[in-house]
Amino acid sequence: MKGIVNTWLECVHCGKQYDLEQVRYNCECGGILDVKRDLSKIDGKKLKQLWESRWGMKRGPLSSGVWRYKELILDVAEEYIVTRQEGNTRLYPAGKAAEYAGIRNFLLKHEGENPTGSFKDRGMTCGATAAKIYDATSVACASTGNTSASMASYAAISGMKSIIFIPEGKIAYGKLAQALAFGGITLQIKGNFDDGMELVQEVCAKLNIYLLNSINPFRIEGQKAIGYEILQQLDWEVPDWFVIPGGNLGNNSALSKGLQELYELGIISKIPRIAVIQAEGSNPLARMWKNKTGYVPLKNPDTIATAIKIGNPVSWEKAMRGLEWCNGVVEDVTEQEIMDAKAMVDAAGIGAEPASCCSVAGAKKLVDMGIISPDAKVVGILTGNILKDPDAVVGYHKDTLRDMGIKGVYANKPHVIEPTLEAVKAAISGK
Repeated sequence: MKGIVNTWLECVHCGKQYDLEQVRYNCECGGILDVKRDLSKIDGKKLKQLWESRWGMKRGPLSSGVWRYKELILDVAEEYIVTRQEGNTRLYPAGKAAEYAGIRNFLLKHEGENPTGSFKDRGMTCGATAAKIYDATSVACASTGNTSASMASYAAISGMKSIIFIPEGKIAYGKLAQALAFGGITLQIKGNFDDGMELVQEVCAKLNIYLLNSINPFRIEGQKAIGYEILQQLDWEVPDWFVIPGGNLGNNSALSKGLQELYELGIISKIPRIAVIQAEGSNPLARMWKNKTGYVPLKNPDTIATAIKIGNPVSWEKAMRGLEWCNGVVEDVTEQEIMDAKAMVDAAGIGAEPASCCSVAGAKKLVDMGIISPDAKVVGILTGNILKDPDAVVGYHKDTLRDMGIKGVYANKPHVIEPTLEAVKAAISGK
């Protein structure tokens, strides 16, 4: 791979290594692959100083909140980098969401502030860069929405064709609209995300198209930057907990991998715990964790949190490895818990799509269970913008989601009034 040294691919399952010259997503044994690098060649103290010197850069690839950390992402020449200056997202005090969760020191990292409105841009900038290095002309993904929006955008800015496989029904239109607008060839298949994932792998293998789902090991590398950036924003003071939604499980796999690298380099000296939160209707990892059983895919997953409606996540092995390293936990939350937590995040003036708010719902549940202390320093990760799924927002506040078993407990219903001053005064006063 052009100019990249001391880096290789390694199977999570059997440990077999591959060089970067050939495009690979899986090991010969069927296991998924990690990007590995020789950390002994890196001086952690100097690297941290280098990253600090890049903070606040105004232009160029290294102003990106991903490529600022390129030495641990993909140490490639800047001419190959495909970027929209992603990252640099804000870290908010959780406000009403903190009160709701019962956590005194609760911050929310809002990845919905990325260019296409979700954390996927961090992985996609790295995946699209790899595609460019491999001279790909077309890229493809299966998606419940956010991945397709991100891939179509990054393909467009780099002159590649994008092919998107989306599941039939129950895809948020805010996400589908982006994929269409950015020029993606969008194929709606008769099946769910897992069916699409199986099909896209076959298509990419047989039609010489570069695959950009999170099975692509370079996607995971880009997503590590979420953790790096949070720690830099905290002046490298490590929180007690990270709480993160779990769908295809690439995000929490990336978070734990990145933290482990920082720990091995001596950039951090404390290992934070990670809590992965799944929707109750889409919870294969939570079932495995709670029942202490082997991994079993979940058929026909269903949740209003469409971004994590995945029954057979490709990164489950990486996720388990990371959780074991950090003494993490897995929990699931109901549809009602997700949407009530979302109401609190939104009412705090921050806002996020339903899947994001599993972080807050899960944090509250873990506090109630006595696993997270109310005095712990906690960072919840919000993965997508509030406008990714406006139907869910309006449905909750108009209390029209009862057929899904969701009540508008904290609904802020719109008022229909006569066009008079008296009617306005009555509405404002609550009468």
